[in-house]
Amino acid sequence: MEPLSRRSALLLGSLGLASTVMGVTGLVMTLARPTTSTAEPDLTYPPVLKSSAGRLDVQLEASHGPVQLAGRQASALAYNHEIPGPTLRIQPGDVLRIHLVNNLREATNLHVHGLHVSPQGQGDNAFTVVGPGRDFGYEYRLPDDHPPGVYWYHPHHHGNVADQVFGGLFGAIIVEDPEPISTVRERILVVSDTTLDPFGNIQQVSQMERMAGREGTLLLVNGQLNPRLEARPGERERWRIINACAARYLRLSIDGQRLQLLATDSGRLPQPLATEDLLLAPGNRADLLVTTVTGEAVLRATHYNRGVMPGMPGTEGSRVPGTEDNDSTPLATLRVAGKQAGPWPVVPAGSQRADLRSSPVAVHRRLTFGAGMGMGMMGFTINGRQFDATRTDTIASVGSVEEWTLVNGSSMDHPFHLHVWPMQIIEEDGQALDFVRRQDVVNVPANGRVTVRVAFDDFVGRSVYHCHILDHEDLGMMGVIEVR
Repeated sequence: MEPLSRRSALLLGSLGLASTVMGVTGLVMTLARPTTSTAEPDLTYPPVLKSSAGRLDVQLEASHGPVQLAGRQASALAYNHEIPGPTLRIQPGDVLRIHLVNNLREATNLHVHGLHVSPQGQGDNAFTVVGPGRDFGYEYRLPDDHPPGVYWYHPHHHGNVADQVFGGLFGAIIVEDPEPISTVRERILVVSDTTLDPFGNIQQVSQMERMAGREGTLLLVNGQLNPRLEARPGERERWRIINACAARYLRLSIDGQRLQLLATDSGRLPQPLATEDLLLAPGNRADLLVTTVTGEAVLRATHYNRGVMPGMPGTEGSRVPGTEDNDSTPLATLRVAGKQAGPWPVVPAGSQRADLRSSPVAVHRRLTFGAGMGMGMMGFTINGRQFDATRTDTIASVGSVEEWTLVNGSSMDHPFHLHVWPMQIIEEDGQALDFVRRQDVVNVPANGRVTVRVAFDDFVGRSVYHCHILDHEDLGMMGVIEVR
C-alpha cells in the first residue's frame, strides 16, 4: 500500500477513516452486543417521493403500531407505518412541504437534519411543538445553490428525541446532484439500532443507559437484520449511508471491495477519495462509490469505544464489561457474481465551497461540553449551563463569519451538531486542515478540542446546537443561537 500524503492523512483523520492504515482506534462504549443473524432476503427500501416542477408535498403520520422490524412483527413508532419513513428526493431551489400528523401519545415535531433552510416559523424550527392528535404544516425553501447530498429527518421535541428516534421515527432526504454520477444503482442504507422486548415492544431504557447514551441490541439496515445485496463484478454502485442511531458510533468496513468516499454530511470532496473504512458519529452521513469485486463481502460495524462518564455505576471508570474494540456486527452481506461490468466514466468534480479560512472572523467563541455527577443526578452542559428554550445563549450577526473552539472537558466523545448552518473544520487537536471540510456533525473527542468556522451568510432566526448523542441532548447538552 502506498504511503498516505499529509493532506490525505489529515482528511482521513478528520473523518475517522482508514483505521487499519493509520492505527486509529475509537473511544466508544457499547452497552450491549447487537444481535446477529444469517443473511435475510434482499435489502428492501422505503417508498420514494420525488419533487416535480420545483415542489414536493408530503404527509408524514407519526404513530405507534405494528410494523415489520428485524424480520419480525413489532410494536414501534413509525412515519407512515414504515421504518424508515419514505425517502424524499428534492432538487436545489425546490420547495418541500411536509404536513406532519401526530398520532402519538406525546408531543413531537420535525427536524430536517443538515438542510440549509430557514429556522423560522414553518421552517426548520426546533421550538415548534405538535401535540398529540394535532398536525402542523412545514415549508422549507431550499436555496438555488443548496449543496447536494444525503440528509435525513427525525423528531426534535426536547425531552422526547432519543425515545422517538430509538422507537423508529426517521427517514432519508436526498438533494440531487446538478450533474448525475454514472452508476448501476443507488442504495440508501439507513442504519439504526433499537431493542425489542420478548413481546416485540421497544424496550424502555434505564437511567444509566440514558446517561451513557443508549445503544440497542439490534443493529439494522432499513429496519432489517443483515440483509442480502446482489451485484455483478465491476459494477459501480452509490451507497448513501445514514447513521440514524440515537447514540452509537459506526466504524464501518467491507473487505475486498473498492471504496471511494464522495462526501460526508453535505461536504462533497473535489474528487473521490479511496478509503478502507470509515467512522460515522450519530447523525453523520456518508456518500460512497463501491466498485464490486467477485465474492462475498460483509459490511461490518466494529465497536468503537467512545469513553464513559466517571462515577457511572457498573463501569468502574472504563467500558461496560464484556465488550471489546474488535467485536463487530454484520450489517449487510454483498454477493458479487456473474459477467464483468464496466469501465466507468470519470466522476464529475464536486462543486467548490467558499474557504472560510480566508474570511475575516467577526467573533471567536469557546463552547465547552461538560458532564458529571452532582446531587445524585447526571448533568450535561454547554458552558456550564443546561438547555433552556427561553434563554438565548449565542447571538450572531447575519453576514458574519465566526470561529468556534469546541472543547470537550468530559471523558467521552460528544458529536456536536449545529442546525441550519454547516461548519468548516479548521483544526482538530492542534492539527490544522489545509483543505475545505464542511460537516453539520463534528465529533469532539473525549478531553479534546476542534475549531470550526461558521458563515451566517443568509438566514436569520433562533435555532439550536447540541450533542447528537440524543440522550445527552434530552438531558441538557444543548444551547440556543439567534442570528440577527
